[in-house]
Amino acid sequence: MSGRRRLWLLAGGVALAAALAVATRPSLPDPVGRGSRAPEFRLPRLGGAAEVSLAELRGRAVLLNFWATWCKPCEDEMPAMQRLYRQLAGDGFELLAVSVDDDPEDVRAFVERLGLEFPVLLDPDEDVARAYQTFRYPESLLIDGDGVVVERFVGARDWDAAPYLSRIRRLLENPS
Repeated sequence: MSGRRRLWLLAGGVALAAALAVATRPSLPDPVGRGSRAPEFRLPRLGGAAEVSLAELRGRAVLLNFWATWCKPCEDEMPAMQRLYRQLAGDGFELLAVSVDDDPEDVRAFVERLGLEFPVLLDPDEDVARAYQTFRYPESLLIDGDGVVVERFVGARDWDAAPYLSRIRRLLENPS
C-alpha cells in the first residue's frame, strides 16, 4: 500500500472516530443564565434546621450565592451580603448562600466568625452547584418570583452598593 493511500485511510479513520465521538456523547444541558428556568433543588440548612427548596420560595426574589470557606473573594463579599440581607429580608426577598465545603464544622466556624445571619445551605457533593453549572466561586444568580434567572454574577460583588440594591428593588417591585 502506498504512503499516500495509508495517509488517506488514517485521515478517514480519524474523521470517522471524531464523528462517532460527537454523535454518541451525551447532550449537554443548556447554560443556566439570563432567561433560564432556575433548576429546582432541596438542600439542608447549616445546623440541621429544615431543608430549603427553591419551589418553596416562589413569589420571592432570590439571590442564590455559591461559595466556599477556602475562597478569599467569597469571604470578602460576605459582609456586603449580610448588609444586603439586613436591608431587604422580609420584603419578598431571600438570600441563600450555598456552601460547597465538605465539612459543616468549617462552614459553621466561618459563619460564626463573620456573624452571618442569612440562610446558609450545604451542598458538599456539589450536586446543586453542578445543576447551576457553577464552578467559579463566588458565583451568584438573581432569580425572580417565577423561578427564572434574571442575572448571573461571577466573582465577588459589593452587594449593598447602589447598583445592586437598585436592581434587586426593581425586581421586588415587579417580581415576574
